[in-house]
Amino acid sequence: MIVRIVVLITLSFLANLSNAQEKEQELWAAAKKGDAVLVKSLLDAGIDANAKTNYGATAITFAADRGHLEVVRTLLENGADVNLVDSFYDATPVVWAAYKGHLEIINLMIEHGADLSNPTPIQWASAGGNTEVVKTMLKNKSAGGKSVLMSAIRNKNSEMALAVLEAAELEVGDLSPALSNAKANDMNEVVKKLAEMGVKAEQSASAVKVEQPEIYTGSFEGENFEVKIEQKEDQLFANVPGQSPFTLVAAAPHVFNIAEAEGITFTFSVENGKAVGFKFEQGENTMEFVRAEEKEPAKMATSESDKPVETGPRTVEKPENWTGFRGNQASGIADGQYPPTVWNAEEWINISWKTPIPGLAHSSPIIWQDKIFITTAISSDTSSTYRVGLFGDVDPANDFSKHSWRIYCLDKKSGEILWEKIAYEGVPRAQRHIKATQANSTPVTDGKHVVALFGSEGLACYSMDGNLLWKKDLGVLDAGWFFDDEIQWGHASSPIIYKNLVIVQCDRSKNSYIAAYSINDGKEVWKTERDEIPSWGTPTIYTGNSRDEMITNSSRFVYGHDPMTGKELWRHKMNSEVTVGTPVAYNDLIYVTAGYPPSRPVIAIRPGKNGDISIPDSLDSDENVAWRVKSGGTYMPTPIAYDGYLYTCSNNGILTCYEAKTGKKVYRDRIAGRGGVAFTASPVAADGKLYFASEDGDVYVVKSGANFELIAKNVVGEICMATPAISDGMIFIRGQHHVFGIGGKTVN
Repeated sequence: MIVRIVVLITLSFLANLSNAQEKEQELWAAAKKGDAVLVKSLLDAGIDANAKTNYGATAITFAADRGHLEVVRTLLENGADVNLVDSFYDATPVVWAAYKGHLEIINLMIEHGADLSNPTPIQWASAGGNTEVVKTMLKNKSAGGKSVLMSAIRNKNSEMALAVLEAAELEVGDLSPALSNAKANDMNEVVKKLAEMGVKAEQSASAVKVEQPEIYTGSFEGENFEVKIEQKEDQLFANVPGQSPFTLVAAAPHVFNIAEAEGITFTFSVENGKAVGFKFEQGENTMEFVRAEEKEPAKMATSESDKPVETGPRTVEKPENWTGFRGNQASGIADGQYPPTVWNAEEWINISWKTPIPGLAHSSPIIWQDKIFITTAISSDTSSTYRVGLFGDVDPANDFSKHSWRIYCLDKKSGEILWEKIAYEGVPRAQRHIKATQANSTPVTDGKHVVALFGSEGLACYSMDGNLLWKKDLGVLDAGWFFDDEIQWGHASSPIIYKNLVIVQCDRSKNSYIAAYSINDGKEVWKTERDEIPSWGTPTIYTGNSRDEMITNSSRFVYGHDPMTGKELWRHKMNSEVTVGTPVAYNDLIYVTAGYPPSRPVIAIRPGKNGDISIPDSLDSDENVAWRVKSGGTYMPTPIAYDGYLYTCSNNGILTCYEAKTGKKVYRDRIAGRGGVAFTASPVAADGKLYFASEDGDVYVVKSGANFELIAKNVVGEICMATPAISDGMIFIRGQHHVFGIGGKTVN
């Protein structure tokens, strides 16, 4: 009897807990939608106004971000804490409202005691270009006025700078850097205002005189980006890719602060009269930078006349197929296919053909014998596009137009469209990120079937001649922002074929799973549900002596599965909130990487294990992990293991080379000059060369091996987001508007 009572009490407790959690989720959803009536009803029913998500966000966080004034008012009147900080971004609700410029909400939160002593809210308001919000915060004694002023001058925003000078209480003696920078940027109105305030141009721009500023100049490399220190007269500036220069103000010998932002310190290490590196410090956040190796730029071939010495045209003895994302098992390797080293699509150098493909898509071309297959999504909104470059916005695209999802078959030699099929038509079931498309997933083929995955629009299987064999609805694949599961970014993981199975990885905001379907009729063979948040990598098959393993890179864990049954074999903790890269199998090791906080590792896992094989934080290797680099993993491009080395490419083009077996760092260099160039496509390799396609539409060819050597920079002339394919003496590149066949016989 006692046992029964305990069981009943436990079940009752769990039921109440589950109901409370559902009501909390209902509160968050109502706050996001702006339903103040439902929010009030839930609060009256006893739901805590400060109930936190897994990332410490509360209902007022979401309402402030979306600009729902009445919801914010209702929450504040019912005990919501306006100064609660979320556990991931360390931001209060006022920060979210400040960035979006929701002035009425800012005023309301100030009335309810919003803390403006921390400069973060006003800095985010400035970053969002919200001048009125900045003025309001300054009138309410917000900290950070000087840093906002310097940032506005650095970005040549006269309106913001003048607003700060009108509203902020600033020490005139601290504004000499502002005056000198305003003069340098020809901001005459700002210069006039500063002069009226009594700022003297002859005042030193530094608290401490900079002795020998030239010893600090040069390029310094960090894990993910490069900083260039430049000297103009007696002033030093720090140049970061994608940013206007920051002014360095000397605070002590070899120690500098940034004039435009408070709490940032550069501490240089000087040896033999020259800075060899510096430490960047901002609160608890620190980064180390070392002086980049100074060397002559690599001579790049630009035409056949100055092409690097080669053995001449090579005959491909056995043309290989490129069956899915990055070819065979996603390795990206095509040795013996001898793709060209040099071309220029704008000048028609070494270009065989280019074929226009309508719509927007990031999916890559695949190849079987003489056929190329590629997918696209065509919006009825002719103005629909995507945004490229180095940025971190989380917003989905505002495109709810009717789409047509299609698959094309092209002739490999001529580029002629052999057939075109419409797989689906309608309004997308899920939104896409502003940098993504509705056709991100690369198709896959076994020579008899071609399977395309169109995200929430499902799977479609065709014969090689374009006959539809079957379709499969996979549900809404609403992968998106981990912090807010209503912000959708779109699906990107590609299908793979293993024996007679089509396998898909569907990590989404809720109810994630992996599943296998019969390639003959599309019937479900197995489905494995898992507790995962969204991810975008493609599964990889590792072929071992005793068993095959299917590897999936996800946000919480890297998994090994039995590909025939879906049974989990092992898992390794990842702890990255966003994973994009595909696992790479090479020489009996499995390489995975992630480039999003809090975990950005590069890990070499030994296959054939069972259970939880996560490596302890105190170790860099153990019986399950051959080696690990805890920080420095890359975000978008999948790494490539080739010729004894593992190469990782960051979003901003920093290439790091490791010994594949040991993890020893061999070199780090920048592929594309000195920053500002973005890379999303993954590298591929063939015959001693690595190919890196940049978003700018240039493909960089790097020699494989222990020394960085840039062989060529080749012009495609269109935005390139998709990974190239290689076969039979050619490289095939998807640009924003065309597919290019490069190499082979040139066609005029």
